Amino acid sequence: MSTANPSPLWQPTEERIAQAQITKFQAWAAEQHGAPADGGYAALHRWSVDELDTFWKAVTEWFDVHFSTPYARVLGDRSMPGAEWFPGATLNYAEHALRASQTRADEPALLYVDETQEPVGVTWSELRRQVGSLAAELRALGVRPGDRVSGYLPNVPQAVVALLATAAVGGVWTSCAPDFGARSVLDRFQQVEPVVLFTVDGYRYGGKEHDRRDTVAELRSELPTLRAVVHIPLLGTQAPDGALEWSALTSADVEPVFEQVPFDHPLWVLYSSGTTGLPKAIVQSQGGILVEHLKQLGLHCDLGPEDRFFWYTSTGWMMWNFLVSGLLTGTTIVLYDGSPGYPDTGAQWRIAEHTGATFFGTSAAYVMACRKAGVHPSRDFDLARVQCVATTGSPLPPDGFRWLHDEVRDGLWIASVSGGTDVCSCFAGAVPTLPVYIGELQAPGLGTDLQSWDPSGKPLTDEVGELVVTNPMPSMPIHFWNDPDGSRYHDSYFDTYPGVWRHGDWITVTSRGSVVIHGRSDSTLNRQGVRMGSADIYEAVERLPEIKESLVIGIEQPDGGYWMPLFVHLAPGAVLDEALLSRIKQTIRDQLSPRHVPDEVIEVPGVPHTLTGKRIEVPVKRLLQGASLEKAVNVGSVDNVELLRFYEDLARKRA
Repeated sequence: MSTANPSPLWQPTEERIAQAQITKFQAWAAEQHGAPADGGYAALHRWSVDELDTFWKAVTEWFDVHFSTPYARVLGDRSMPGAEWFPGATLNYAEHALRASQTRADEPALLYVDETQEPVGVTWSELRRQVGSLAAELRALGVRPGDRVSGYLPNVPQAVVALLATAAVGGVWTSCAPDFGARSVLDRFQQVEPVVLFTVDGYRYGGKEHDRRDTVAELRSELPTLRAVVHIPLLGTQAPDGALEWSALTSADVEPVFEQVPFDHPLWVLYSSGTTGLPKAIVQSQGGILVEHLKQLGLHCDLGPEDRFFWYTSTGWMMWNFLVSGLLTGTTIVLYDGSPGYPDTGAQWRIAEHTGATFFGTSAAYVMACRKAGVHPSRDFDLARVQCVATTGSPLPPDGFRWLHDEVRDGLWIASVSGGTDVCSCFAGAVPTLPVYIGELQAPGLGTDLQSWDPSGKPLTDEVGELVVTNPMPSMPIHFWNDPDGSRYHDSYFDTYPGVWRHGDWITVTSRGSVVIHGRSDSTLNRQGVRMGSADIYEAVERLPEIKESLVIGIEQPDGGYWMPLFVHLAPGAVLDEALLSRIKQTIRDQLSPRHVPDEVIEVPGVPHTLTGKRIEVPVKRLLQGASLEKAVNVGSVDNVELLRFYEDLARKRA
């Protein structure tokens, strides 16, 4: 691919570069730890991966990480999987998340917004008090280090308090959003056997109230390890029999007691999309998440005490955990509980305005939906405080970059970032001191030796290859739950290139050092030996106003042929006639390659997604290859199972 863009879309000013935390960190690390003083980000990044131990030691010193017992060395064992970080050290994640309460007691730690109200603040001192009260109650309930505590909760302040109280006692947090059905939640929580369950009676979304009391009753009956259930009356109902009241557990005025745990003590369990089989239960550590998120939020996102950090997310997605970690940098975090598009498509911009967000994170899909809906953020909202708009979930198409630049402001820092639940962080994305080029992520993250490899393990530049990370990151999983011999963990990332993390994305690392993401490598389109990521097709096709969303699948045929259908979900009023058909094909031919013009374009009632909003490609491919619905997909992980029946029927007809 060509990476010769004539000029960047955005260039940080000299003043911005000088004020960035990453600039100050580099100067300090040069003085204290031998980092390069010159050469900018590229030189700092090279040093951070070449001198991995020194880099992470510097991060802990720069952010004043409190080790209650010292570490013997930074990396005891650097092999992957199984790297051993900071052996001997003890600390507590929640203690660091609440540090700002000592200096900014009366300022807001949280700003909470739902569909019905103006922002409500929770001060640092109040957050600390509630965490102290709840942690004491959890201990009284017998919760000990290593016990699992679960939340069936929306993105509300109580969820943050529950996570921090769990971490304070050394428990292991895990959560699902209340729009997950009972089966989806049980597929996750039954694996980890929680002893406490925090629940709501329901939630508000899209202007409606959704009662979840029946689902909660089912969860209680199917989770035999529960010792306690805590009721949060979001819709104002009475606690069910045998449940404890949230208000009773959080009313005391006690200082939190922070259990000092080993660096690699589990902090939380996240779940992969798990579209086939049970979701992977990914365990990350207190220390690993602490230092990785300090680096990512403090240096890459440039967040500090003056900032307000908003990311549209739910408690079922890793971005919620990432958002909560904004507290580590003393930043006010913005929690929004509601629909991303209610009462209209401009909803998230309205929240950014009302909360004074300085860093606004959303999905690439939301940006493209705003573009299609004709939203004009800078005209309709006061976004003067927004310094950065960051996107994730899928690659931000070039048109998305242009739209943000034109419709928000030309001096806007646009950060397309990419990582994964697997590391609860970014492999590549935001760097406040680098230019932004259209369609590209700015650079790999510090301490992350991100490369693009060919099948034989040779690094590629300006060519599409597999996303690999050749050195350990502190937030890589310590293990998967119920994977005693580590085989599932090993097979997920280390099967292709021994000792090297293969993530499953196609990427290009450009000669400028920026990164382009092309979509999942396990759903690659391979026509006549030319590989292309599905994301490239979506970007081209969904520019057409008639196409609401699309799904492309490449299927190897038994006779050696290759069938590549494009499924299109049309915008209201659009018709898939010959004229539109020919425009779709011409668009792909002109913008991508004649080889990747689909064999068929098929109108569908909708595109199925995982519960965290990712298009489901591999299970649809399996259905089209003749697998049954039950074998092709874990139905509890899909937002709308009925949509999958369309593809199952199509396979039957084709057979």
